Amino acid sequence: MKIGMLTSGGDCQGLNAALRGVAKALYGALPDVELYGIQDGYKGLIEGSWRIMDPREFSGILREGGTILGTSRQPYKTIQDADENNMDKLTMMVNNYRKGAFDALVILGGCGTHKTANALCQAGVNVVTLPKTIDNDLYGTDYSFGFDSAVAKAAEVLDAVHSTAAAHGRVFVVELMGNKAGWVTLYAGISGGADIILLPEIPYSLESILPVIEKRNNDGKHFSIVAIAEGALTKEEAALPKKERKSGGSTSGSRLVKVLDERLEHQDVRLAIPGHFQRGGDPTPTDRVFCSRLGAKAAELILKKKFGRMAALQGTSIVSVPLETVAGKQKTIPPDCEILAQARSLGISLGE
Repeated sequence: MKIGMLTSGGDCQGLNAALRGVAKALYGALPDVELYGIQDGYKGLIEGSWRIMDPREFSGILREGGTILGTSRQPYKTIQDADENNMDKLTMMVNNYRKGAFDALVILGGCGTHKTANALCQAGVNVVTLPKTIDNDLYGTDYSFGFDSAVAKAAEVLDAVHSTAAAHGRVFVVELMGNKAGWVTLYAGISGGADIILLPEIPYSLESILPVIEKRNNDGKHFSIVAIAEGALTKEEAALPKKERKSGGSTSGSRLVKVLDERLEHQDVRLAIPGHFQRGGDPTPTDRVFCSRLGAKAAELILKKKFGRMAALQGTSIVSVPLETVAGKQKTIPPDCEILAQARSLGISLGE
C-alpha cells in the first residue's frame, strides 16, 4: 500500500507522536507499505509536494513538539475558488492524489481541516483522520490531542503568575487561547487556581467581577488571578454585531485590564499573554499515549479499508466516527456542562 500523510492547520504538541503511531502500526502489519510525507499540509497536496519516508524518520519523535512534515492553514472557504487556469484547489488535491497513486491519506487536523477532508472523501479520496486541536473544539471526540499539553502550558503560566501577583498584591489577567471555545481556559483556570474564569460561551459582566476582587482584598487576599479566553466578550460586546465587537486591534485581556485599571484605584492590574507558548514544547505523557492509540486506530481503519472516518476518543475507548458527522460542527462548552457547575461550587466566578 502507498499511504500519504499530512498535518494541517495550527501546530500543536503530539503531531509527531501521532504520525509515529500510524507508522509503527502500519510498518508492523505491512512490511512492504510505503509512507509518503506530504509537505506543509494541504498546500503540499495542492502543489504535489511529497516524499517517501524512511522508517527511521519516525524514531525518536514521540516526545518532540511541532511536526516533521510542516503545516499550514488552508481556509476551507477558498478551496473551491478557481485560479487563473480555472482550476480550484479541491480539484488540484484530488488530481494529485490520483497522480501519486495513493491508496489512502491520513490527515491530522482540527475543525477546518476536517471540513476539507470530508470534501476530499466525497470526491472519491480514501481518507482517515485524527483529531488535532489545542482548543478541544472538534465534534465527535471527547478530547483532541494537543489539548492536554496546551492546558499544561497554560497552567504553568498561571502557577508562575501566582507568586508575582501575591508578592506585589496585584490583579493579573492571563489571556489564553480559545477564540470560540473556552476549554483550554476553563481547564487551565481550574488547575491553575484562577479566581475568575471568563469564557467565549458565557458573556461576562464587569459588575460581577469587581465584587469578587474586592471580597478577596477584604479577606486579606490582596491579589487575584483572572483567566480569560481570547474570545471572551462582555455582555455589552456580545450584543453588538460581530464587526463592531473588537476595535483598534485590542485583545480580550487588554480590554479587561484597561477597565479594571480604571476601577481599581489602589491596586495594580497587569496582563500576561503566553500566546503560542501554549502550542509549543513537548507533548505531555497523556498526549503521547493518546496520540499513539489514535495512530494505531488509524492504521486499523486503513487495513480494514474503512475510509471516510475519524479516529476518536469516546469514554475510555478509541473508536471511529464518520467524517460527515464531524465536518462543519464545533464543540463548545455547553451551558449545562457539569464542570461549569463544579467550578462555581469551588468558588470560581465565571463573570455571570
